[in-house]
Amino acid sequence: MESCNCVEPQWPADDLLMKYQYISDFFIALAYFSIPLELIYFVKKSAVFPYRWVLVQFGAFIVLCGATHLINLWTFTIHTRTVAIVMATAKLLTAAVSCATALMLVHIIPDLLSVKTRELFLKKKAADLDREMGMIRTQEETGRHVRMLTHEIRSTLDRHTILKTTLVELGRTLGLEECALWMPTRTGLELQLSYTLRQQNPVGYTVPINLPVINQVFSSNRAVKISSNVPVARLRPHAAKYMPGAVVAIRVPLLNLSNFQIYDWPEVSTRSYALMVLMLPSDSARQWHVHELELVEVVADQVAVALSHAAILEESMRARDQLMEQNVALDMARREAETAIHARNDFLAVMNHEMRTPMHAIIALSSLLQETDMTAEQRLMVETILKSSNLLATLINDVLDLSRLEDGSFQLDTANFNLHSMFREVLNLIKPVACVKKLSLTLHFASDLPVYAIGDEKRLMQTLLNVVGNAVKFSKEGSISITAFVAKPESFRDIRFPDFIPVPSDGHFYLRVQVKDSGSGVNPQDIPKLFTKFAQNQLATRNPVGNGLGLAICRRFVNLMEGHIWIESEGIGKGCTASFIVKLRIPDRSNEFKLPYMPKALVNHGSTSIAGLKILVMDDNGVSRSATKGLLMHLGCDVTTVGSSEECLRVVSQEHKVVFMDICTGLDGYELAVRIQEKFANRQDRPLIVALTGNTNKWTKENCTRAGVNGLVLKPVSVEKMKSVLTELLERRFVFETV
Repeated sequence: MESCNCVEPQWPADDLLMKYQYISDFFIALAYFSIPLELIYFVKKSAVFPYRWVLVQFGAFIVLCGATHLINLWTFTIHTRTVAIVMATAKLLTAAVSCATALMLVHIIPDLLSVKTRELFLKKKAADLDREMGMIRTQEETGRHVRMLTHEIRSTLDRHTILKTTLVELGRTLGLEECALWMPTRTGLELQLSYTLRQQNPVGYTVPINLPVINQVFSSNRAVKISSNVPVARLRPHAAKYMPGAVVAIRVPLLNLSNFQIYDWPEVSTRSYALMVLMLPSDSARQWHVHELELVEVVADQVAVALSHAAILEESMRARDQLMEQNVALDMARREAETAIHARNDFLAVMNHEMRTPMHAIIALSSLLQETDMTAEQRLMVETILKSSNLLATLINDVLDLSRLEDGSFQLDTANFNLHSMFREVLNLIKPVACVKKLSLTLHFASDLPVYAIGDEKRLMQTLLNVVGNAVKFSKEGSISITAFVAKPESFRDIRFPDFIPVPSDGHFYLRVQVKDSGSGVNPQDIPKLFTKFAQNQLATRNPVGNGLGLAICRRFVNLMEGHIWIESEGIGKGCTASFIVKLRIPDRSNEFKLPYMPKALVNHGSTSIAGLKILVMDDNGVSRSATKGLLMHLGCDVTTVGSSEECLRVVSQEHKVVFMDICTGLDGYELAVRIQEKFANRQDRPLIVALTGNTNKWTKENCTRAGVNGLVLKPVSVEKMKSVLTELLERRFVFETV
């Protein structure tokens, strides 16, 4: 058989079928060649596709597939070996690229799937982010509205303005048709319509507080949607075709409700709420959004805080007003008290002078009568008169001292004095009474007790006389011992009194005095009463003695001297011990041995003669003038008396060595003293002026000193006292009795 280079046709020789295959291969090749062009355009335009090399493989695969189909156009007819080789090469390349692409897809498909998953995840995240951004924008909008509302609400502290502003701002911010505030009534059983936005319903309308819808709202701290048909939501009259909008209600805590009243708010409530009702516009499909409800809740809390601040402000303003009223009342009471004190002091000053003036006559004339010859019975009667008069004078002194101590006008008169001599003088004064009662009286000084001290000698002596006098008064037999010593700092620990705190200091010492008696004693329960005014020691004798002022005055004197006084007793019939501590100053060594002001009893009167001394007496009271004249004439003086200042100025001359003048509460006496000194230009020709007064205040002494008065003597005056005054006046040219 002869060889041939032709190839047998693969398909049956059917021209029509061949024609269809030919056309199909042509269009397949055309489509395959167009796809790579599209891929190249996509890769060129896409900047984010991550698998460009895969697209290159797909392009090569498609081009080769197209090439095989294009080559098939030549294989339907007899073809040469060259065409067969080309055909085989194309198919081999197509097979290699196809296998490589298939294998590559095995690795790429999971990545492609993950890319799709990430895309979905990112889309979801983007959606969530958009939603969160929307919420943030909503919260920012809500916060802006809240800040705006809070600023408006807190721009005032008036409760009515706060509540009205809240409704107006909420209505404007949320576009409300109506907004209302229901307040609890005084009884707490009803809610009363108190504020509305549009004022379409009359204020004052009430509903029961126990309605289910109200309980529902009060039990929650969130805004609650309620029906528009409930009583608290009927905020405007219903029209024929009226469709109310959506309604919410929220409670508003009423803090410190008892501090303010609005439309009969309850005065006392442990937990009370107001009700705020808000309505959207009617005939609309608008509903409440979450951020709007949150805005309402925040505003309700802000309103509660603002109301509490307003309540606190009103409470403080009311307290301020009450305080101002109290201050006004206290100031009026203080003025009235000061007026009463001044009136009392004026009364006491006048009464003091008016009482001492007749007492001066009684004591002066009684002492003169005592100098005459009398029977024993008459002498006893005169002594009784003098004793009673002296007791009355002591009572007057005590009342005046107590008055000055209580109103704070009393001041201590401190000076250098002999402490030992003061104790001995008290002992000499008390001894006659003690001897009559056959009482043993002893005085003990500690070795370290200073001889001299600086303090108020008269008040210290008055305190000691009162304490020792009480011991003698309430002792029928036995002994009385007086002990004086310096209280050491370590001994203060034994004195347990809450109102006494010793404060040792340089240049001072604490004098402690103990007076122990074996008398009737005191019931321990009655000891505190002894230091009160007008308290008397009630003993078995049933005869209370004294006026009850002595220890009360002593206690105040001791307190002024930074000390303390107390009494100790084991009971009735067991005696008692009275003790007191006072703070005294230690004098400088340079002044220690200077002669202090000596008591009148110790002054030597023998060296001065007062007989024949020409004296002028001026007193507008005739009885007192006669008594003073009698005392001076008894002492041998040449006395002239006048009854007025004018007469005194006319009569006084260089022959008068002393002028006794009565000084009462007015200024006539002081002016008279100045006029007398002006009358005599030569100082040596001026008479010594002595003021006889019943006033015991410090201003009397100051006024006398300013007027140039040489002496001040307190009424009443006895023969001995007058003699002592004249002697001292002539020796020292001044004599001021401590008042």
